[in-house]
Amino acid sequence: EWTAGQIGDALRLAREMNLDRIVSNQPRYNMIQRQIEAEVVPLSEREGVGQVVFSPLAQGILTGKYRPGEAPEENTRAADPESNRFMQQLMNEDVLSAVDGLRVIARETGLTMSQLALAWVLRQENVSSAIIGASRPEQVEDNAAASGVELPPDALSRIDGMLEGVIQRG
Repeated sequence: EWTAGQIGDALRLAREMNLDRIVSNQPRYNMIQRQIEAEVVPLSEREGVGQVVFSPLAQGILTGKYRPGEAPEENTRAADPESNRFMQQLMNEDVLSAVDGLRVIARETGLTMSQLALAWVLRQENVSSAIIGASRPEQVEDNAAASGVELPPDALSRIDGMLEGVIQRG
C-alpha cells in the first residue's frame, strides 16, 4: 500500500514527466482498518485520486461469521493457518466482540452485516469502488444490495462508538 508521501511523489513525477496522472489508489480500508483517513484521503481529495479499496469486509470479520469465544468453522479462511495470516490481527476477542455489537445496528437499519460494512465504506466520498471477494452467488447479491444505501447519522456515530477501542488509525 502506498503512503501519502509516495502518492504525492508519483503525482509530482507524472506532472514533471508529462505522463497521465494517477487517478486511483488501492488501499485496504474498512470500518476497523482506517489508516488511510489521516493522510492518504486528504491528499487524494486535493489531487483528484479516488480509492478503490480492498478488504472492505476485513477478510470476512465484518460479516459477523466469526463470533467471540467460538473457534472458526472448519474450511474457512480463519481456520486455515496458511491463508489467515492477514486475519490474525483482527481475530481476537476485542475485535470480535465489537463487531458482534454491530448486529443490532445492522438489524435496526434492515441490513445484513456485510451490507452494513459495505455501505459504510461506500459512503466515504473519496471511495470510488470496493473490491469484494465473494465465493458464492448469494454473497455477490447480498454485497451488491449495499450499493446506494445511505446510513443515517445516528447509525454512523453508533458504529464508531461500538468499534472505538479496536479501530486502527495509524
